[in-house]
Amino acid sequence: MAKKVKKRKEIKRKLLHKYRLVILNESTFEEKISFKLSRLNVFVTGSLLMIGLIGLTILLIAFTPLREYIPGYSSTKLKRQATELTYKTDSLVRTLNYTNKYLDNIRMVLRGDIENNEINRDSLFEQFKIDPSSVDLTPIKEDSLLRAEVALEDKYNLFERSTSKKNLVLFPPVSGMVSMGYDLEKKHYAVDVTAPKDTPVKAVANGTVIFSEWTADTGYVIIIEHQGGLLSVYKHNGSLAKFQGAVVRGGEVIASVGNTGEYTTGPHLHFELWEDGNPVNPQDFIDFN
Repeated sequence: MAKKVKKRKEIKRKLLHKYRLVILNESTFEEKISFKLSRLNVFVTGSLLMIGLIGLTILLIAFTPLREYIPGYSSTKLKRQATELTYKTDSLVRTLNYTNKYLDNIRMVLRGDIENNEINRDSLFEQFKIDPSSVDLTPIKEDSLLRAEVALEDKYNLFERSTSKKNLVLFPPVSGMVSMGYDLEKKHYAVDVTAPKDTPVKAVANGTVIFSEWTADTGYVIIIEHQGGLLSVYKHNGSLAKFQGAVVRGGEVIASVGNTGEYTTGPHLHFELWEDGNPVNPQDFIDFN
């Protein structure tokens, strides 16, 4: 028992024994700083410093971007960015699908493909044939009142009425002789206008260039989109003066007459006019002479 008490006193003495830490000038041995220390003080001070460093490290990791470098630690910012990228990817896929459909329609215009759906009208109306003698066509009172009311409204209608595109006047792209006209049966949805090489080709109306490239079959091709669902197509050009996305005005030079492409027989302009996705006869709108 006495040995244990003596050992404890010895440990206590060692812990509380005072030491002096002196910092001297190496050249003059002048005393600069001195500290009174004990083993207990050094142990306590060291422990507190370690605890403080550990706490500071935890705070830096928890409240700074450094935590993102820890494997398996999820970041709110990264989650938000991943969500935004998912939405953008979905939008891009949808836009790409719309663009592909739009390009397919442009390719149909370039190739001159169109579905020829022949329908027998007699077979359609066969089921609706009735005997006129069995129908009472005498107008009733309500029908007469409705007709009078509609006629009165139309008489004082202040709004503009829609005009037919048949009255649309377009600039001639070139002036010359039509060597081959519009022919649905032969699937020639255009007019071929002969003109000297390098003759300026002009836009038929205001619009935006949606295609301006080289194709193997029809050479230099330019397509302009106009208001009202109207497309004008110019093929076999010798050169192009406008690029895709350019805004042009009616009568502005967009290309020159050429003889490019495999399906050409000499310098001429192959001109097509499409309305709402269907080919129309350009000579109904333009005088090429």
